Amino acid sequence: MATQTAAERRAGERVAYDAFLRECPTSQLLDRISDKWVSLILAALRQQGTMRYSDLGRKIPGVSQKMLTQTLRSLERDGLVSRTVTPSVPVRVDYRLTDLGTSLSGLMVAVKEWAETHIEQVWEARDQYDAAG
Repeated sequence: MATQTAAERRAGERVAYDAFLRECPTSQLLDRISDKWVSLILAALRQQGTMRYSDLGRKIPGVSQKMLTQTLRSLERDGLVSRTVTPSVPVRVDYRLTDLGTSLSGLMVAVKEWAETHIEQVWEARDQYDAAG
């Protein structure tokens, strides 16, 4: 049996990707990117370009420092966000979308805009559902 590189194994496994299976890597990725903090961070970076950590924290109401840090680390690990540290006092840390992150951020902005446009219809539907219940 010939040995395969990791890239060759992934290419072979790609044929079997099925996001409806819990073990599938695409299911895990969907779980990650469906987080509200992810969508808001990606939308903010798409809108502003490069942002400092503190600016992101101010832009996204309700996000704790812990969640912002965890989410940015996961986005960086997944190749969606790049982090640049500039040595200064205090240290300056900037975040920006990678090409991969930019390709996803358009979808996330569309979902954010859909929510902003349709929230009143959703509220009406909820009220009708609750009244009928």
